[in-house]
Amino acid sequence: MKILVLNGPNLNLLGRREPELYGRMTLEQIEASLAELGQGLGIETEFFQSNIEGELVDAIQRADREGSGVIINAGAYTHTSVALRDAAAGVAVPVVEVHLTNPQAREPFRQVSLLAGVAAGSISGFGPESYTLALLWFHRRGAS
Repeated sequence: MKILVLNGPNLNLLGRREPELYGRMTLEQIEASLAELGQGLGIETEFFQSNIEGELVDAIQRADREGSGVIINAGAYTHTSVALRDAAAGVAVPVVEVHLTNPQAREPFRQVSLLAGVAAGSISGFGPESYTLALLWFHRRGAS
C-alpha cells in the first residue's frame, strides 16, 4: 500500500506560523513521524507540499495511477478550490481530508470545506495526530 500525503499552501511554515494554533512541530517532523508509523504498518508514504494549486491537482491525479490513497491537508484551498474538489472526486482511490485545527471552531469562512463532500472522511482538530488517524484508517481499511 502506498499513500500520498499532500500538504497545501503555507504548511511549509509549520512550527513558525501561528504556533498557538498549529503547534510547534514542523512539517518535516510530522512527515518523519508519519513515515515511521507507515513503515511499521507496512505502508509506503510519499510526501508532497506545494503552495501551487495546480501542482496539488497533478499530485492527486498521479496518486490515482500510482498509489492506494491520498491524505490531504489542503490548507486555505480547502475553502476555495473547486479544482482540488474535482480532482478528489475524479479519482478512484480514497481521499482523506485532514486539518490540524478544528475548522468548525474557527472563522466562518473556514467552516466550509469544498473537499469534505467528496472525501472518504475528514479528520480535524487533533493536531499532527489528525494525519496519524488518517494513516491508521488506510491501514485498517487495507487489512479488512
